[in-house]
Amino acid sequence: QVQLVESGGGLVQAGGSLRLSCVGSGRTFRTYAIGWFRQTPGKEREFVAAISWNGGTTVYADSVKGRFTISRDNAKNTVYLQMNSLKPEDTAVYYCAANAISRHDASYDYWGQGTQVTVSS
Repeated sequence: QVQLVESGGGLVQAGGSLRLSCVGSGRTFRTYAIGWFRQTPGKEREFVAAISWNGGTTVYADSVKGRFTISRDNAKNTVYLQMNSLKPEDTAVYYCAANAISRHDASYDYWGQGTQVTVSS
């Protein structure tokens, strides 16, 4: 089992940048693929990006491709989501999840508590 804690959210103007972090507990974290999802009130959770256990494979939603970058530092048990050129429609609670590299949230076994990202126009 792994516990995940997100951080780095906040309020930013459109066009700005934020870097989210997802820190995992335990030595097995480095063996897990990790995904980022986001959710706004009244909407389903939306896939954002995912990365394989060694960082060799990354997958992005079309809506963030070219603006967001997912990466990981297994020595620090951390996965990052660098978000550039932010848009108001990126506003959401962002969650990291473990144990799959998939666009489908049902594929993931473990979830963090989320971090709020708000982009003002």
